[in-house]
Amino acid sequence: MSSLLPQTWRWVRSRPRLTLALAAFLAAGTFAGGWWGAVRMTPQQVAYTRGPPAPADHRPAPPAPADLQATLERIAAGYGEPVGIAVSDVSAGWMAEVGGEETYPQQSVSKLWVALAVLQAVDDRRLSLDQTVVMHQEDRSVFYQPLASRIRGAGLEISLADLMRHALIESDNAANDMLIREVGGPGVVAHAIAQKHLAGLALGGTERDVQTKTAGLVWRPEYGQTWIFKQARAQLPDDVRDQALATYLANPPDGATPVGIATALSALKRGELLSRSSTDFMLELMGEARTGVLRLHAGLEPGWSLAHKTGTGPDWRGASVGINDVGLLTAPDGRTYAVAVMVRQTKQPPSARHRLMAGVARAVESYWAVSAHGGALGGGEAPQVAG
Repeated sequence: MSSLLPQTWRWVRSRPRLTLALAAFLAAGTFAGGWWGAVRMTPQQVAYTRGPPAPADHRPAPPAPADLQATLERIAAGYGEPVGIAVSDVSAGWMAEVGGEETYPQQSVSKLWVALAVLQAVDDRRLSLDQTVVMHQEDRSVFYQPLASRIRGAGLEISLADLMRHALIESDNAANDMLIREVGGPGVVAHAIAQKHLAGLALGGTERDVQTKTAGLVWRPEYGQTWIFKQARAQLPDDVRDQALATYLANPPDGATPVGIATALSALKRGELLSRSSTDFMLELMGEARTGVLRLHAGLEPGWSLAHKTGTGPDWRGASVGINDVGLLTAPDGRTYAVAVMVRQTKQPPSARHRLMAGVARAVESYWAVSAHGGALGGGEAPQVAG
């Protein structure tokens, strides 16, 4: 083998065009920072594997508080349908969970990982938050996208920072899809997730691609007018929509585990994923989120704060898909808990879903109130969450 390499190199050097092509290829690989590996990585490789090995100094986390674990189990059982719950103490590192290792559709929760990839590109100086892009009619997405109404003839010029504000605060789908495009595509987001050793997370693609496939359609530019998209969806045979939704739920391209999300949020809060300025910017936007006021937020007492992201999927045949709220709950003394509550598919009314999520927030508050005084949770009843 050692004698073959010099012969091969002499053969390459004897062909100038090949030499130049090889040099260009190697240079591209160097300056792209691993782009080729990123575009080849499918979301499923991130979502459904354990991910890359953790750093060598990783230490096992302490066990979850038994009383809090029991409370979460009672809350989950009281809902009457399968749910995923994960709660982690950001500082201590323990994780309490119910169904936390199962995969659930994220829906708009996946906007967090797009933001993470964009801010990593900012930290690497590949992007700048104050740089602007122009959105045209073809950059419309589906469903909730207030930015789309501001696109006129010459387009809408907007900064990456404002796109992130719209994506995380308002959950604007068009803003999110533009961020995916500017960072380099879904593969780059998947690569960023993997490079940070975050297991159990995925993106799945742009919102317009994920949502049209889930509906049984293939994206067309005119679907950027939401009423046209809904009209096309309504004209599909029921069995087509049934099969498309069943395929999505069986293997959601935007799937994630509650434990994976809580782990990632904990690492974000500890400053392990991004620079200090990027971390602060992302947490600030999550703290200003306007969605889901009746979910985790509804269970918080005065003095607590929440930085979070919700996800809400489509309704079909009396059930809703991907009803989620994930975030960082911070107590009056500054102790922070990463929380993820996820529902794959539910026929419970919205009031029951809200009670489920608010009940988890109250369980965390109750645990903190007792543990902060050196005690342990008593055997009281869990919050009532069933519909």
